[in-house]
Amino acid sequence: MSSEQLHIKTPLLESHPLSKHAGFKVWLKLENTQPTSTFKIRGIGNLCQKVAKAGCKQIVCSSGGNAGLAAAYAGRRLGVPATIIVPETTPQFTVERLREEGATVEVYGKVWDEANEKAMKLASQPDHVLVHPFDHPDIWEGHGTMIVEISEEIAKPDVVIASVGGGGLMCGVINGLWRVGWKDVPVIAMETKGCDSFNAAVQAGKLVTLPAITSIANCLGSTTVCSKVLQYHTEGLHAIHSELVSDTQAISACLKFTDDHRMLVEPACGASLAAIYSDVIPKLQKEGKLGEVHSAVVIVCGGNSVTMELLDQWRTQFGL
Repeated sequence: MSSEQLHIKTPLLESHPLSKHAGFKVWLKLENTQPTSTFKIRGIGNLCQKVAKAGCKQIVCSSGGNAGLAAAYAGRRLGVPATIIVPETTPQFTVERLREEGATVEVYGKVWDEANEKAMKLASQPDHVLVHPFDHPDIWEGHGTMIVEISEEIAKPDVVIASVGGGGLMCGVINGLWRVGWKDVPVIAMETKGCDSFNAAVQAGKLVTLPAITSIANCLGSTTVCSKVLQYHTEGLHAIHSELVSDTQAISACLKFTDDHRMLVEPACGASLAAIYSDVIPKLQKEGKLGEVHSAVVIVCGGNSVTMELLDQWRTQFGL
C-alpha cells in the first residue's frame, strides 16, 4: 500500500489573457493537471488512504464521474478494490476510464442522489467503506492542500473563485484559507442555473433539494449541497458570494479558455472561469458586496468530462 500522497502539486499560472480581460491579476490553479484530471484526488485520496490504513477491504463510491475516478485511482494505488456507482448521465468515456483504473462500475439512477442511495446499501457490507464524493472532513482537509500550495507561491489574493456542486471543493478551499491565515479572503461560489443547489439554499436560508438537474454542467449535479458549506455562509463564518451563470456562459468560458490556454475543461469548470469572462466581479463590486480587487485566484477544477467532439456539439447547441 502506498504511503505517499496520491495527488501532485499543480501549477499556479498567471494568466495573461484573463488578466487582460479582467483588468487585474488572475492566477489559475490548474487542478485539471492532476493524475485524474480534477481536484478530487486531493480529498478523496486523503480519505481513501485513511480508510485503507484502518483495514478497509472494499471502497464504494457514488459519482458523476470525477469523484469515482479519484476513488478508483486511489484504490488501484493503495491495492484496495473499488466499486463505483454512477448515474445514467455519466458519459460513456468516463465509465470506460473508471474501468481502466480497475474499478467495478455500475450505472444506476437518473441523478447522483439515486446512485448514492445504491452505494450506501452496498457499503453496509462488512469491511466495505463508503467514500462520499464531497461530504466528509477528510475530503475537505485534502482539498485544502491546494490553498496551502498557493500560499507558498504568491501573496494573499483579494478573492478566490471556485465552482460548487455538492460543496466539497468550497469546504476545502475555506479549510485551506483558514489553515494559512487567509480567513479574510472572500470566495465566489459559482454555479450554473439548473444545477444551483447552493444558491437555492442560500436564498432559502436552509438546505434545498432541487427537483432535477437541468444544467449541462452535470458534474455539479448534486441536488442538495452539503450542510457544512451552507453553515459557513448562514453563520457568517466566511464570506461566500453565491453567483449563477447560464449554460451558455459556462460553455463560452470553456471555449475561450481552450483558445487562451490550449486546455480542455468541462462545463463545471467553465462556471468558475465565467466569473472572469462574464464579469461577475465588477457586478459584485457594483452591488457593494466586494471591495477592490488587485488579484484573484481561479480554481480550474477539472477537464475530465469533456472532449473536442463535445465542445463542438456544445458550440453548435448554444450558438457560440
